[in-house]
Amino acid sequence: MEGLVAQCSTRLLQQEKEIKFLTEEIDRLKNFGCIGVSPSLEQLREENSKLKYRLKVLQKSLQAERNRPTKKLFAFPPLIVTPSQQPKFGDYQCNSAMGLSKMLLKTQEQKVNPREIAENITRHLPDNEYIEKVEIAGPGFINVHLRKDFVSKQLTKLLLNGVQPPALGERKKVVVDFSSPNIAKEMHVGHLRSTIIGESMCRLFEFVGYDVLRLNHVGDWGTQFGMLIAHLQDKFPDYITVSPPIGDLQAFYKESKKRFDTEEEFKKRAYQCVVQLQSKMPDITKAWNLICDVSRREFQKIYDALDISLIERGESFYQDRMTDIVKEFEEKGFVQVDDGRKIVFVPESSVPLTIVKSDGGYTYDTSDLAAIKQRLMEEKADIIIYVVDSGQAVHFQAIFAAAQMIGWYDPKVTRVSHAGFGVVLGEDKKKFKTRSGDTVRLIDLLEEGLKRSMDKLKEKERDKVLTPEELKAAQTSVAFGCIRYADLSHNRMNDYIFSFDKMLDDRGNTAAYLLYAFTRIRSIARLANIDEEMLQKAAKETKIILDHEKEWKLGRCILRFPEILQKILDDLFLHTLCDYIYELATTFTEFYDSCYCVEKDRQTGKILKVNMWRMLLCEATAAIMAKGFDILGIKPVQKM
Repeated sequence: MEGLVAQCSTRLLQQEKEIKFLTEEIDRLKNFGCIGVSPSLEQLREENSKLKYRLKVLQKSLQAERNRPTKKLFAFPPLIVTPSQQPKFGDYQCNSAMGLSKMLLKTQEQKVNPREIAENITRHLPDNEYIEKVEIAGPGFINVHLRKDFVSKQLTKLLLNGVQPPALGERKKVVVDFSSPNIAKEMHVGHLRSTIIGESMCRLFEFVGYDVLRLNHVGDWGTQFGMLIAHLQDKFPDYITVSPPIGDLQAFYKESKKRFDTEEEFKKRAYQCVVQLQSKMPDITKAWNLICDVSRREFQKIYDALDISLIERGESFYQDRMTDIVKEFEEKGFVQVDDGRKIVFVPESSVPLTIVKSDGGYTYDTSDLAAIKQRLMEEKADIIIYVVDSGQAVHFQAIFAAAQMIGWYDPKVTRVSHAGFGVVLGEDKKKFKTRSGDTVRLIDLLEEGLKRSMDKLKEKERDKVLTPEELKAAQTSVAFGCIRYADLSHNRMNDYIFSFDKMLDDRGNTAAYLLYAFTRIRSIARLANIDEEMLQKAAKETKIILDHEKEWKLGRCILRFPEILQKILDDLFLHTLCDYIYELATTFTEFYDSCYCVEKDRQTGKILKVNMWRMLLCEATAAIMAKGFDILGIKPVQKM
């Protein structure tokens, strides 16, 4: 304990010395007391301003250090309980004793054997209906064996009440910012990850009962709209009364960009259109809306195909709020002027935010600050998630730091997170491109997926046993399910290789395998002539027996679903759910191969006996898989 006090005292002394030095330096600069060649007045003022900012940060840090209690309070380490990897170690394993031992040594200077801590924990466990027994192994691992009766009852509850989310307490307001394409540009493969990951996060938050606002922060503002509007005026002069037939907005954009780069008079008119748009001139605003509407229709084709739900709230929504944002930062003394720019330095970032450009215009920094304030203050969000590629990590760290610095939110109360992700690679492990080197259009990718999935179904001769409607449903389910799952089954922080061949493979951890497995599980009851009503009656009257090791393994695996969801809510890594569904499917296969659900006469095929408790295990497995698919945005079909 004395060592900790000494460390705090040393840190305080160091900070006080630096504050004294900075104060003297500021006084010296005020009096131009420089050694060597005297710098210009502007350089002095700039240096003076930066020193004042550093001084302010240090003073705040020092005050926080002084307010901190001198006695280090003991905090418990995280409770580490994980499923056991081998049956001999029980069903769950708790490894917290080792963490507690280290923490006691570090904070209280007490040396306690982890095994002794483990014994103390087990001795104080209250009587309960969950645990059959606990054992201590090795240096202090606590092995937990569950009661079979408890697991059986939980499975019955699941069948009677449906799949339930983990208990999380009060309902929270969540804002998820995802997809975010640019108006007048087509959605490409780069938008795929944000759209798919963001949608699944929303589905998860909604399943646990949160109030979710799904925002599409489209790029619908900026200088590029000046050239688009000017080109629209020239090409369709009667656009006010007759809706212009813009079929290919991408080509329209390229035409206007070429003119902007080569025609000086057009360039001047484009800039005038930007000013007129900012001034909200009716004719110019109508032209802007026409261009946005063409893009929206194209975006919606993608969103409809992938079953994505979003509320558009683009950069234009925040334009009227930006002046107040700049004013607020100025009033609180956070703004510095640098070569005509208004900048804001934030803690732990060497690169400042630029909130006003030298020409007086606003930036992405300004609009993102306006957006986060609106979401915090007006939407009253408890959680804000930005699903944007990892290349924007530094930018969002700075935006979050600025929002905290100015007092818009406390990270201990409100969760604001950047859920970054890697890029999509081609099979050559380079950025995914067409053969000509162009960016892959997302609509082309989806159409190729439909073609490949139909080829796969015909290869398996499903076209000979399915009706045209069933075949079409299977095609869509496989195509879009495989594209989504291939993305979500990878750790989102990593780049991943896009390969139709791999994602359509019906072996291994793929959507194709899981969809076939799910269809097979659902068909077991149907082929045994057992309908939904019979299963519900059995769930009320039949005890689920878990005597066989494969029954026991499957039962425990089914009940882990809420734990999996809780983990994803904490870290936002959806591949955990994919891994779990794959584990559940393979565990079911082990069970089905070892335990007869329906016993038939080998010669006639006549059903001799139905083991109803095992049919209920099939039903519980299917229910969990269906909910998992729903969160991932995958739509299984009855027949494949």
